[in-house]
Amino acid sequence: MTRALIIIDVQNDFTEGGTLAVDGGAAVAGAISALLAAHPHSYPHIFASRDWHDAEGGNNGHFAVDGEPDFIDSWPVHCVADTPGAEYHPALELPESTVHILKGQGQPGYSIFDGVDAGGEKFGELLIAAGVTDVDLVGLATDYCVRASGLDALEHGQHVRVFTDLVAGVAAESSEQALAELAHAGAVLATSELVEQV
Repeated sequence: MTRALIIIDVQNDFTEGGTLAVDGGAAVAGAISALLAAHPHSYPHIFASRDWHDAEGGNNGHFAVDGEPDFIDSWPVHCVADTPGAEYHPALELPESTVHILKGQGQPGYSIFDGVDAGGEKFGELLIAAGVTDVDLVGLATDYCVRASGLDALEHGQHVRVFTDLVAGVAAESSEQALAELAHAGAVLATSELVEQV
């Protein structure tokens, strides 16, 4: 069994003060850093995703270029590549070994499985190459990108744990629904207290 930590979209635009701020986003950033500091050897593989959208155009309908966003399929402009809003929140301290995954890039890209590393390799292929069988999922937002990433991980045969103390969502009701959906699909809902000291 090889376990990986997957950190979803802990970016400035998704935390307090950002274009699509999630309440509690900054606290999640700090709590993930605290987990990594307390358990520096618990995860042989750490992956962190970021939305990395194109500045031009609507990113295949993801940005509401004409008219108002519906906040379901279309959104205000956010996490544009190489802008401060797309950077990790400053409270998120990642080890040098972290593999950075960029998603979006002209597409909506909710799931980390839509993303690639710096060399262009797809995330799913990276998991296979690393022999990862179990993933712990944290980050933002529970009801969108965490949900999509968790469901895709399950479809790819991973054993998934979602740490409910290290996620935050856009809305309470939709976040609860997302967690219930993940649990129904086979994910384990837990807290980061389960992380074992190595």
